[in-house]
Amino acid sequence: MEKTLAQQGETYFLNLRFILILTVLIGNAIEPLIHQMDGIHALYLWIFSFHMPLFVFVTGYFAKGALGGEVGRKTLLQIGLQYTIFQSLYSFLDVTVFHVQNIHHSFFAPYLLLWFLASHAGWRLLTLGMHKLTPTAQIILSLVLGILVGYLRLDGAWLSISRTFVFLPFFVIGYHFSFEAFVQFFTKQKKLIDAVASIVLFAIIALWGLGIPEGWLYGSMTYMQLGHQEWYAGLYRAAFYGLEFIAGASFLAWVPFQQSRMTDLGRRTLYVFLLHGFFIRFAVVSGLYSYIQNPAAALLLIAGAVLLAVALAQPAVKKYAHPVIEPSVTWIIRLTLWVNRYRNKASTFFR
Repeated sequence: MEKTLAQQGETYFLNLRFILILTVLIGNAIEPLIHQMDGIHALYLWIFSFHMPLFVFVTGYFAKGALGGEVGRKTLLQIGLQYTIFQSLYSFLDVTVFHVQNIHHSFFAPYLLLWFLASHAGWRLLTLGMHKLTPTAQIILSLVLGILVGYLRLDGAWLSISRTFVFLPFFVIGYHFSFEAFVQFFTKQKKLIDAVASIVLFAIIALWGLGIPEGWLYGSMTYMQLGHQEWYAGLYRAAFYGLEFIAGASFLAWVPFQQSRMTDLGRRTLYVFLLHGFFIRFAVVSGLYSYIQNPAAALLLIAGAVLLAVALAQPAVKKYAHPVIEPSVTWIIRLTLWVNRYRNKASTFFR
């Protein structure tokens, strides 16, 4: 029974992961339009109320049993290599091909979507550092840290420090999440209630929530950067945590438990995530958005984002992009072993 539940959990979370990568592409694709069309703005805010918290939650779930030891070290090395490769690629193309102005290119300032890689490494290390605490204590501590980080007097985008701590609670919750308890709790009636709640939340945002500052949902800025230097500014973040927990929990109602083609696509969301930025950047600099002036054109753009996600999740993309997206770190481990061995021999020789 345990194996069956584990397989069901993997299927459910792979389905969720692919649905979330769809929302990532849709959100990034419609961002240039949010101040032109209220409906698009409402969709954008609704997506951002849950998609990154849930993406971090899923990442924490799949990190179970793989934080420490050799597997954990290899994962951290691969994240570092991915970050180095794509930080260089995106910056190089911005300068040479897209000619984008006013962007500070630095390995200490993650390029747009690459914040997730920098923060992923941070979530793993922080969760490892809290391993002696109970799961409840880890969640409480991560929430406190997520609120306190906003008071720092620095640029929150530096090494993605703000997002690392702001979204840490969702990683910790995902890491300790029990799918068995979830299945027992998430009855058909509760699923229906959650689905209705998700629709109601969208309606509330569309009718009264268009004034919500997007910066609070991004999690990338300190309170000072958000224009709030009050001592109680942390209460706003606590309120947004409440919104994100409600939005994320209610969105789970839309995720199927059954295995399907979506499940297989969910295994390759990393390829979609790291590659789609090139297409979004090209769309922006090509002037495509100047032709999107009405809801019908916006719907076509959304359909294109969905098709792009499906295309980038195909096995053929993995076949050719695998060396860049999931680079081997064996050579780094071997080089480290060789350096340590050489250092030990040298220290012995000079004694």
